[in-house]
Amino acid sequence: MWQIVGQSRAVALLRHSLERGTMAHAYLIVGPPHVGKMTLALDLARAVNCLGDEHPCGQCEACRKIASGKHADVQVIGLDSSANSSDKPRTEIGIDQVRELQHSSSLNPFEGKYRVYIIDGAELMSTEAANCLLKTLEEPSAGVLFILLTATESALPATVVSRCQRLELRPLPVSQVGVALSEGWGVEPKKAELLARLSHGCLGWAIAAAGDDNLLEQRAQRLDKLLDIMSADYEERFDYVNQLVAWFSQSRSLVQEILDLWLDLWRDLLLVKLGCIDDVTNIDRRETLAGLAQGYRLAEVRAFVGAIQAAGEQLRQNANPRMVLEVLMLGLPERRAAVNYG
Repeated sequence: MWQIVGQSRAVALLRHSLERGTMAHAYLIVGPPHVGKMTLALDLARAVNCLGDEHPCGQCEACRKIASGKHADVQVIGLDSSANSSDKPRTEIGIDQVRELQHSSSLNPFEGKYRVYIIDGAELMSTEAANCLLKTLEEPSAGVLFILLTATESALPATVVSRCQRLELRPLPVSQVGVALSEGWGVEPKKAELLARLSHGCLGWAIAAAGDDNLLEQRAQRLDKLLDIMSADYEERFDYVNQLVAWFSQSRSLVQEILDLWLDLWRDLLLVKLGCIDDVTNIDRRETLAGLAQGYRLAEVRAFVGAIQAAGEQLRQNANPRMVLEVLMLGLPERRAAVNYG
């Protein structure tokens, strides 16, 4: 039984390949964070190693071992896969990790039908690691399956991409996420609707947030800070830039998440200005949004939405983070009247 929700096109393609015995030796699964890339990769690992009648059955020993991360022939390679508690946080998947993969992939499967290597965050491979993997992809061994997962396909070498069969996972409709949360995970309807909107169609995030209230609390704290910055003076804004730059050196994804949160907020303001308040993402902040929108012109809101998008893209292209974020703060429009937004 496939665990992935709502990605029928990708599942149908893989089922067809399994039935006809035409599996590729390498797949590239593309999609935004938390959309289900790892779920589909593990589904495929179970399918090729399943001992039951229906692949994947989810019940046989191989399926259960893979689900629990204990199958000897299924390995996940990523930033944390070879780190221990005394190591500094990794910022890339290094050549040593890929060389280890290269060596073990030349061996016969230990207990299953296929050796499966899932590279999580494949765009984070160093140039040397990607070139090393390319050699393995060009001369694959029998009984080996590579599954590369990426949210940023453009950051991968074209030569690596060309050696893989591409599967794209797209965000689900918000209504489908809400139904899945209510029916599959027992989330009460009001919370399911909020999580569905905040997830942007990425069910994995919604499931995680449903089971961990800290994620919603963290989001609320970050959103409150961004609201404060909107009414702060330049000294406070640039102090916040210093904080973001420090975080960026430790975790680029964290700063991108904060920018995405701010982008959601300003898009919501745009919707409010256009009279579409029922369509906002932050449905728990409707009153706040209505108050804020009174202090900005429509053109200002549109311009700052574009500025946030441009800043995020510049950071992804390795622009100087301090310069990018300072320019963003300088472009933040001033609210014209004090509004009690509670």
